[in-house]
Amino acid sequence: MSVLHARRLRLPILLLVAVAARWLTFGNPLVHVDEEFYFVAASRMWQGALPFVDVWDRKPIGLFLLYAVPARLGFPAGIWAYQMLALASVVATAWLIARLAERIGFAAGATAAALAYILWLDLLGGQGGQSPVFYNLLAIGAALLLLASAASPRRRATGLLVMALIGVGLQIKTSLVFEGILFGLWLLVEDWHIARRPAASLAYGAALILVALLPSVAAAGCYYAVGQWDAFVYANVLSIFQRHADPIGELASNFGQIVLIASPPVTLAILALYRGTADADHARDRRFVALWLGVAIASVLIFRPWFDHYALPILLPACAAAAGLLGSARWRRHTPALLLTAALAGQIVLVVQRLGRGDARELAAMTRVVGRGPGCLYVYSGTTMLYASTGRCTLSRFLVPSHLIRAREAGATGVDQDSEIRRILAARPAVVVIRPAYGGERPAAHRIVVDAMARDYRLAAKLPMGNEGVSIYRLAR
Repeated sequence: MSVLHARRLRLPILLLVAVAARWLTFGNPLVHVDEEFYFVAASRMWQGALPFVDVWDRKPIGLFLLYAVPARLGFPAGIWAYQMLALASVVATAWLIARLAERIGFAAGATAAALAYILWLDLLGGQGGQSPVFYNLLAIGAALLLLASAASPRRRATGLLVMALIGVGLQIKTSLVFEGILFGLWLLVEDWHIARRPAASLAYGAALILVALLPSVAAAGCYYAVGQWDAFVYANVLSIFQRHADPIGELASNFGQIVLIASPPVTLAILALYRGTADADHARDRRFVALWLGVAIASVLIFRPWFDHYALPILLPACAAAAGLLGSARWRRHTPALLLTAALAGQIVLVVQRLGRGDARELAAMTRVVGRGPGCLYVYSGTTMLYASTGRCTLSRFLVPSHLIRAREAGATGVDQDSEIRRILAARPAVVVIRPAYGGERPAAHRIVVDAMARDYRLAAKLPMGNEGVSIYRLAR
């Protein structure tokens, strides 16, 4: 098959594989606890809620604005919408990974590298709409523009566009900052080698920084304009450094999982880049991809706690570079087996997670018991998607249960956790939802809510949600 013919077939192949790989998640509102909250927060924004003020979290405003588009369709149509948006982002990202593989001289394995990206998403928590699923598209687009910028007659304008993409990505997830620093430094160093004009390069460097920071400055300015500067700074900066570390055993387990799953594409990438050092025609581009891979790995090591989806940005340079072996004459016969193994393992992971977390049918049953009002809902622990599925009012800006009940969040949310729980219960929510106690939950918080249920509430139902039984309490009249 010619390279031209393979390129024509690549996009439909990627789309078909992505649909097959993610099929089990479509329409399921309980794919991941993070996505549940993003959707709920975005839904509340259409009702006038302001992130960090009326709905509290540490994620940048851009992520909630992104989710606001599908959330406008309501529940459950918005669930399908955000998952289709994620699907489109995945396919586009995979297609650009193939283009990057071609650019660094690994055209024979480009399509296999793109498929590897799609399949490894299921293994690393990217089967739905996690933030890297979206900002990875911006990062790979920026990388391709960066590599093309040196030969462009509008080199500096292209560089500014690169940093603009990084800036938008920073407002989806701030962990992109380290890749952004690498991209900016690369552009600046190349500009110096080409122009050799100190004043012009300094001005260019300042412009790169300004463009990258512009979306964040705009967000901060909006909060300053409405008198919520302190809330913005605390949520986006200060609270991040106030969180406590998870137990060492949990951290080690999470880190080990990341290493185990990410090691195949990373290992293939390192081997391909090492073997390809003698190729002078692609030396510059491969050097950039190698640096990008190193920085992506380092950024995962820096940000704790280590959850599987934190490693998703590593897949961009890793899969692109892995194409060097996936398409080589020596390794090519093993490539289908590797991809099929990843596909099968990914489907097993999705089935296990669906059984553990629950699905639309179980949420619908719980929604019927909780009802749509009157009265407010308090999800002490459990899925925040109940706020979207029932439409009930809330009594706190802390919709994510872990912000009030997990030990690692003590002193890191701007309120005393137990005082906030007592305040919510004193407001007499009509319905309270409680999952079984779990590791990391503070016993003191659990006692507060259990005592309140015994005193003022009656058990309405105990329903299955994944592998747990979730209790629903109604206020005793």
